[in-house]
Amino acid sequence: MARVFLVTGASSGIGEAAARRLAHEPGATLVLVARREERLRALAESLPAPATRVAADLTDDDAPARIAAHVEDHHGRLDLLVNNAGASWRGGFADAGWENVARTMEVNFNAVVRLTEALLPLLRRSAPSAIVNVASTAGRVSRPGAGAYSASKYALIGWSDSLHAEERVHGVHVGLVMPGFIATEGFPATELLARPWTRWMVSTPEKAAAAIGDAGLGRRAERYVPRPYGLIAVLRILAPALVRRALAGGAGRSMTTATRPGEG
Repeated sequence: MARVFLVTGASSGIGEAAARRLAHEPGATLVLVARREERLRALAESLPAPATRVAADLTDDDAPARIAAHVEDHHGRLDLLVNNAGASWRGGFADAGWENVARTMEVNFNAVVRLTEALLPLLRRSAPSAIVNVASTAGRVSRPGAGAYSASKYALIGWSDSLHAEERVHGVHVGLVMPGFIATEGFPATELLARPWTRWMVSTPEKAAAAIGDAGLGRRAERYVPRPYGLIAVLRILAPALVRRALAGGAGRSMTTATRPGEG
């Protein structure tokens, strides 16, 4: 039986790796969503599975309805929604202010909620199905200069937990993936990779894609990439004052991240 997997932010980084990973699943058909039409076309032509594409900015008013109509018209079902597209603009609150928070929330949270709302009827109708929301370790531990990004990912994690509880009865699983440092075209992590004692902190888009598969097709609750980052989230609960002191002292520059350029 054909299974339809939709990936946002599919033109690069984690989204592209996820599309390539999912294309090897039996019966897979991909729906690729991102802003760059030419990148989507090239990706679709290189995959070992059929793929359709929608070039869209997810913050546009008509984007959710247009994507939902495409999935309905071309495929008639949806087995997995991967909400991966995201963006980050660094800056302390005193300097970047509300404007930075608002634009980050618009991309990383509001757009995800709006697209999920538009596609939820299809996901319910195709159940058992799944949603994977790509959040971040920054949604568990916030570091200086990334408050807006962390706020958007904290919101995404909290909403995802609630959504899973609500949709479980309808056969729709909601999983979370929390990347830390992921070496991509826009974030090569050169300095961290150059040092033996920080190299462990950097992972690859392919490992993040594998985690997406686990959270979606494997119906796992959540996955950290790299896995040891889960210990940071635990430490934040057990010793919050210690984590705050470490972040305030500058250790936060290498402790957690999820600041990545816009994907799509």
